[in-house]
Amino acid sequence: MKLLTVRDAAERMGIGYSTLKQWIHQGTIRTTKTAGGHHRLSDAEVDRLLARQTSRSAGQPHGTGRPIGLIVALSGRNQLRGFVEEVRIDGLLGQVCLRIGDQLLTAVITSDAVTELKLRRGDDALAIIKSTEVMIAREVDAPAAPPRRRRKSRRTRGARVSAPARPAGR
Repeated sequence: MKLLTVRDAAERMGIGYSTLKQWIHQGTIRTTKTAGGHHRLSDAEVDRLLARQTSRSAGQPHGTGRPIGLIVALSGRNQLRGFVEEVRIDGLLGQVCLRIGDQLLTAVITSDAVTELKLRRGDDALAIIKSTEVMIAREVDAPAAPPRRRRKSRRTRGARVSAPARPAGR
């Protein structure tokens, strides 16, 4: 009887690690505990859960009459194509850095999402940006220093130009 770690079992079943941990703590799944207190799932238990999951869905999402399919289009228009430069996982969160041209885009997503997407350095990936606010800026060349003005000569510095006199009575 082969025993799997919770993470390996979750990946094999196509569900999130945290979901499987919740099921374990709820007592829905039979596990074996190691001497260190870690849960392990037998192949038979994973097969039992997969069979139950498959018979329930039978090719259809729960509660619908439509078959399961692949996403072929997405309504988000802000899509940037690049490649994964770096992946870091720490606890519940993962940091993914995408190289898009000469720019670097960093996204913080759940570690389950990183695992589910099987993101590795060098993989092609797509960043889809959804935001309620978008700011746009333009860069322009720095203006050249304004030409220096000549100082007025002493004779014209204090002189005033007078307006023509108005005719009286008007």
